[in-house]
Amino acid sequence: MSEARNSHFIAENQRQVERLSKLGWYHSIELPDGSVILGHQSVEQQRKRLQQFHIPEDLTGKRVLDIGAWDGWYSFEMERRGATVLALDSAKNTRLLEARALLGSGIDYRVGDICRLTAWDLGTFDIVLFFGVLYHLKHPLLALENVCGMCRDMACIESFVTEVDPAGIPLMEFYETAELRGQLDNWCGPNVACLMAFARTAGFARVEFEGVLAERAHVSAYRNWNRPEGEGAPPQILCVENSTTHDHDFSVGADDYVTFYFTDESDALNCDNVYPEIGGYGSRPLYVAKTGGGWQASCKLPPGLAPGWHVARLRVGKSRYSAALRIGIDISYSDRHSWHAPETSGLEMTRIADGKIFESGRIRVGVGSAISVWVAGLPEDSALPEIRLRLNGSDLPAVWLAPPTSDARQVNALLPAGIEPGDAMLSLVFRDTETGPSDIELYR
Repeated sequence: MSEARNSHFIAENQRQVERLSKLGWYHSIELPDGSVILGHQSVEQQRKRLQQFHIPEDLTGKRVLDIGAWDGWYSFEMERRGATVLALDSAKNTRLLEARALLGSGIDYRVGDICRLTAWDLGTFDIVLFFGVLYHLKHPLLALENVCGMCRDMACIESFVTEVDPAGIPLMEFYETAELRGQLDNWCGPNVACLMAFARTAGFARVEFEGVLAERAHVSAYRNWNRPEGEGAPPQILCVENSTTHDHDFSVGADDYVTFYFTDESDALNCDNVYPEIGGYGSRPLYVAKTGGGWQASCKLPPGLAPGWHVARLRVGKSRYSAALRIGIDISYSDRHSWHAPETSGLEMTRIADGKIFESGRIRVGVGSAISVWVAGLPEDSALPEIRLRLNGSDLPAVWLAPPTSDARQVNALLPAGIEPGDAMLSLVFRDTETGPSDIELYR
């Protein structure tokens, strides 16, 4: 480029930077030639805000969602680190589009309402940025549930807060008109404890407080547990059911909760040392208590799971994980009853009966219902956690196994109290093998 053309280019670029700076930018944007579009937030402030979170410098191969992208600095920074980025905002921002063109950026940009968008609309992401959005929403918890469902690993949440104490009582102010800074779109002001409780309630397994900068709290929310599996004896699950309907039906479109009934030798379990996992995602319990001769733990069905069969398990304290059980999400009645297990040589159910009155082929459903199966071909060293009964495709963990004194050994399992009567199919699963299915009748 000639010196005259180069001088003209520099001058024209400076005029453009000055013009854009006068448009009222919120983010400062660094351009490839080193010049900066000045915004309300300096580049230094933006970097300090981002440094509150544990985001790797190298994001190659990662997918990032930036909710409330505004002028786009955080989207462009994630792209600079190697991520594929989707920037989302509730209204079209031409400043972001101009900056994208000036930077030669390849980020995807969409307009939409996070309260009305889910993983089915946008997909899932390794990292979700949720900066400066929550207090602008009338439905903050709904939005966080959608954020959780789109997140595979970590969500970085920043919000205006009224109080800083993360161990305080969760409280939130609601602003009907323009009580907060005279802005009509400022709807709520949580304290830090409320912000963290919101994230846990939305379905994140664990939530960490990172700090506060100028009335803005920074919270990291993760889909998985950070504690490694221990070496202690695993808990034994007795039953898994829908916390509301007490059956085996779960749906991604409902606010469903999962209850685990289990036994464990621990005597001091609580919401902070019981670790359920469903479909590969952790879900922090909202209720843990002793019940009967064991324990009960209830947690949210993790947002974002696809319809189909998923594995459920849990561990406590420093224990190993329990045996894995299969549950169905949005499995239709016809799909459940058209399911056929492969027949396995050497393993055969010889009798199926009600677990209380031992009526063959018919099992009474309701509170305290159980099922008994006699199976031939089980090895003598079979262990209880290796066996489960598969009723219409969902698993019932074995709770009792007869000693190997005969060819056919009795196996007992509990039924969720809310299972509906009707025709059903049952098989027995031992380790990685499964018997062929048998028709049974459930009645009330």
